[in-house]
Amino acid sequence: MRILLALAFLLLSAIACEAKVKVRGAKTYAYRYYLHDKQGCGFSTERPSHYLSVKALERRRRQNLRVDSTDLPLSPAYLEQFHMKGVRVIGTSRWNNTVLAIAEDTTLLAQLAHLSCVKESRLVYITPDSLDTDPKPFRPKVHDEYNRWDSLRGDPLGMARTQIEMVGGERLHEIDLRGQGMTIAVLDGGFQNADLLPALAQTRIAGIRNFVGVGSDFIAATGKAVQQALFESIDHGTKVLSILAAHAPEVLSGTAPLANYWLLRCEDPLTEQPIEEDYWTMAAEFADSVGVDIINSSLGYNEYDGRLGSYRLHDLDGHTALISRSASMLARKGIVLCNSAGNSGMQAWKKITVPADADDILTVGAVNKDGQNAAFASVGPSQDGRVKPDVVALGAPAALLSGRGTLVHDMGTSFSTPVVCGLVACLWQGLPQKTATEIIELVRQSGSQYDQPDNILGYGLPDFWQAYMIGQSQ
Repeated sequence: MRILLALAFLLLSAIACEAKVKVRGAKTYAYRYYLHDKQGCGFSTERPSHYLSVKALERRRRQNLRVDSTDLPLSPAYLEQFHMKGVRVIGTSRWNNTVLAIAEDTTLLAQLAHLSCVKESRLVYITPDSLDTDPKPFRPKVHDEYNRWDSLRGDPLGMARTQIEMVGGERLHEIDLRGQGMTIAVLDGGFQNADLLPALAQTRIAGIRNFVGVGSDFIAATGKAVQQALFESIDHGTKVLSILAAHAPEVLSGTAPLANYWLLRCEDPLTEQPIEEDYWTMAAEFADSVGVDIINSSLGYNEYDGRLGSYRLHDLDGHTALISRSASMLARKGIVLCNSAGNSGMQAWKKITVPADADDILTVGAVNKDGQNAAFASVGPSQDGRVKPDVVALGAPAALLSGRGTLVHDMGTSFSTPVVCGLVACLWQGLPQKTATEIIELVRQSGSQYDQPDNILGYGLPDFWQAYMIGQSQ
């Protein structure tokens, strides 16, 4: 499934009838190549400072985590074999030991599968003949004022109070745990006008990066172009970021307004193909390298354009999908991943999407203000029987800001996820001695139905104040 957009948007899109936009230029293909090993990479796990950043190493040291072979860079000799064949390598994954290469010549790409260093290859992208949406950048005018009925006079949390109070987050804010010193990466498809909205003007943006490298709106990840890719794209990421970081007293307050943020674009909203799992993985590895503590990913996949690499229910084991294998590694790198469960509850699929099936993450479902399950929310368990979702939060609807800067109430597990993610940052700020896996377990343990979890609400609504108190007593 494409970015887990609000249910209302999905329903409107389903009945919309828009003219197709023809894609210009030669058809391009991308393959993912799995390598046998990292022989000749030139590095050792005994000297990780030669290839891992100071921040990545510090996070591992703090949590007593070992550097392993997945951290080692790919073999330069193997990469040179790809370059010598004349293809363009647009990305790699050290965690999965994979190479992402594109070309117009499918014969050439097929030949690469026979290199001695290649174990397996998969077609992950084909340039579409046409698109449902015009790929031209769009940046609507920003509203810098709010309607008087959108505010709660005298309440600093504003319209976010309900979604924060439902999970005990306001008590963390009251003792000044609001994400200070924590770093969150937001993996999404676009952050329309996030650089212009007054409510996000005080957000501590550590940096931005674009990983979408083949799509019809391909823009290099440097300079002004990357800003266009992020800030002139869709506003899904803006909505997510507003739930995390907004500072608009009496209108909307984020769950972690004082955290540091990396905005990472890894979803191409114009097509739906397996290559987006590679983009996501590259973004996650980058987040590791810059010292991120927590990742918010309101993304999920199960069916791709033309059925190219689509999944079946028995694939939801946390390790079949590339994106799920990558997600399952994050806790071992010292990072907490908060990922949306999906919005397939009313569709034929019904189940969680990848990477929501990953091990050692917080998969987040959605409920209404009465704590009842949202009908659209995807259900679990994982194929191997693990409880999914892990927890739930308000997402039917959640209060947030649109790319225009207006306060809206929108539906989706995309929006319950940042409620949890921001408060994970606040919780971890107050319990800095805890590891990623310990923080995940504390959140589960604080769930309203921790003793009797199910495949609809998981462990239930977490209580972050209770999680903090439990963590303090340990």
